Amino acid sequence: MKWMFIPSSAASAYFVTCTALESISLTALNIFRVYCSGAHGPVLLLLHGGGHSALSWAVFTAVIFSRINCRVVAMDLRAHGDTKVKNPDDLSADTMAKDIGKVVEVLYGDNPPPIMIIGHSMGGAIAVHTAAANHLQSLLGLCVIDVVEGTAMDALNSMQNFLRSRPKTFKSLENAIEWSVKSGQIRNMESARVSMGGQVKKCEEPTSSPAVSKSIEGIIEEEEEEDVVEESNKKKMKEDDQEIKKESVFTWRVDLSKTEKYWEGWFRGLSALFLTCPVPKLLLLAGVDRLDKDLTIGQMQGKFQMQVLPQCGHAVHEDAPEKQMLWQHLWSGTNSLTLRKDTCANFQFGVYI
Repeated sequence: MKWMFIPSSAASAYFVTCTALESISLTALNIFRVYCSGAHGPVLLLLHGGGHSALSWAVFTAVIFSRINCRVVAMDLRAHGDTKVKNPDDLSADTMAKDIGKVVEVLYGDNPPPIMIIGHSMGGAIAVHTAAANHLQSLLGLCVIDVVEGTAMDALNSMQNFLRSRPKTFKSLENAIEWSVKSGQIRNMESARVSMGGQVKKCEEPTSSPAVSKSIEGIIEEEEEEDVVEESNKKKMKEDDQEIKKESVFTWRVDLSKTEKYWEGWFRGLSALFLTCPVPKLLLLAGVDRLDKDLTIGQMQGKFQMQVLPQCGHAVHEDAPEKQMLWQHLWSGTNSLTLRKDTCANFQFGVYI
């Protein structure tokens, strides 16, 4: 039913506070949107995937915060969501990892609480780079969700085709939510209703569609004179532009196709970085086939924990936030990290890098 796709704009139903943080460097003023819950216990620092926003963690946060003694911090990464930075085109792994460190410094000063960093897809790659560069001095654990170097690098050649296959615009936010669910991009209706608001925005001005020119070409008969063809095209384009103005109200906040030059920097060498991070690590996968050679060897050697949830899509944390709660158990060597409300135990998560 159509009403199911009505967006949820109440972030307060999932996060206790929503804050705009100023992170000041010598050359720029950057303002990051941060959503927080909790005032005591270790911090779960959540990093979203490319094109998404902190709102992709909304339902996950509500579930985990109700069961675990912890603090949750979910931030919009640079050029995503409602975060505003002076140089939004710089999405290099190094720059984004430094952003994470600066935001944590603004939040907690020189004495940050214990932090477990959890990242999905691109956010998982940035989480690994952040941990490897030692930007979080109180880091106690690393969890990566559905991003593996081998699979990611193999997928880069087809990524532009995938992005082109998505709708360029949507008639409404409800339409965007409906598309995300029916296409399988997000399989959890509740999460889609809140998450898609962070992925799309109202169009600032109408844009032309490739489909328009194709439909125009199809109706022109070969024997028409050149001037008649031109006049017909102009008339059609004008009519289509008027239709686009009326219907294409929302578009993607982030043009991921323009970030291509950074893709290799996010993912190349990621497995080695992940394995060498000197903290307990977890890899959460949507499918065991995603595991590359280095990680397969590392997993057999016990260098990290791994969980597979094959019934989920790529957005594991959105699709099945309740099921992830079943994966809590002791992480060897992390006895100081007490999270569970029902018993003193260490928190273990699943990851996919």
